[in-house]
Amino acid sequence: MASGTSSISLPLEPFDRAESPLIDTHIHLDSYSPADQDSIASALGKGKVRSVITVSMDLPSCRRNLELSRIYGDTIRPAFGYHPEQPLPSPNETEELLRWMEGHVNDMVAVGEVGLPYYARLEAESAGHSWDNAPYIELLEKFVAFAKKHDKPIILHAVYEDADTACGLLEAYGIARAHFHWFKGSRDTLNRMAANGYHISFTPDILYEEEIRDIARMYPPQLVMTETDGPWPFEGPLQGQTTRPEMTALVAAAWARLQGISEQEARWLLHRNAARLYGL
Repeated sequence: MASGTSSISLPLEPFDRAESPLIDTHIHLDSYSPADQDSIASALGKGKVRSVITVSMDLPSCRRNLELSRIYGDTIRPAFGYHPEQPLPSPNETEELLRWMEGHVNDMVAVGEVGLPYYARLEAESAGHSWDNAPYIELLEKFVAFAKKHDKPIILHAVYEDADTACGLLEAYGIARAHFHWFKGSRDTLNRMAANGYHISFTPDILYEEEIRDIARMYPPQLVMTETDGPWPFEGPLQGQTTRPEMTALVAAAWARLQGISEQEARWLLHRNAARLYGL
């Protein structure tokens, strides 16, 4: 993707010049140790980060994220789904998960994390193994249909050409509130996503990954958010550090520099975008 600043103008409405809190729109809180879960949750709402959206890997993960939201309150917002970068669930497991989600619609802020297994497919094909993506697409369609039925945002793991497949499903179901986390892909795909009003979020690798920095320069500012994907570790200046929601402040500062705006305005925009998408 070529470098260059976005031609999209920033909103002209006034912003709060006090330092806005941020929202970590994608974290796997249930994957941290109990001590780290408590430390992270206890810090929310008191400083740089207002709340987190904790995404799920499978049914046990959904249950744990629901439990965390009940322990710590509204600063923890759970999303329920099945992460695609793992073996497919059996039909019975899929139905059990969807039934459980139906029973907890009022507890979930979004469907997620769901999507397509780009990295697992790439690894299999690189090793000379055959790969059938059709069952994963069928599973994703079930989650898209669920999001449509219950008017929930959907959080997607769909990068490169998989994003076009995901966009096709979203368009077919008339889904407007979609969040492509840690997105990587072509300019044509980004233009398609932006035209549909889909949101993307940046992790701390915006500090050092030029591919991500290029995307950050050109994607419409009103469709951008912050995330960490913790406990995923980062490199560069964050090498060896535990990933925490407070790192979204580094994301906001880096995005502000790329956009040529003040950090205060960037934080306000990033917080507003996430709050609007998720109704927070």
